[in-house]
Amino acid sequence: SRFKIKRILVKAGAALSLQMHHHRSEHWIVVSGTAKIVNGSAEHLVQTNESTYIPAGTPHRLLNPGVIDLVMIEVQSGEYLGEDDIVRFDDRYGRAP
Repeated sequence: SRFKIKRILVKAGAALSLQMHHHRSEHWIVVSGTAKIVNGSAEHLVQTNESTYIPAGTPHRLLNPGVIDLVMIEVQSGEYLGEDDIVRFDDRYGRAP
């Protein structure tokens, strides 16, 4: 009840929304491809077999700057893991903030 694991695929040139969560943190592990990570005010590249940690309450975004699909494993942990805990600040796909 305090963790969830997801496989996430991000197409070349695509990005997830700039978002944060009040009740959960996330660990992202890159399985294949390259991820550009926005984690608060920091930006960095994460390669295959590398990972990063996103603390609860931190604005974050995942982008695929490469030419192949990015595949990563997301491990969510926290007191509440519902999808309604997503606060979106910016979204390329028109989903409401």
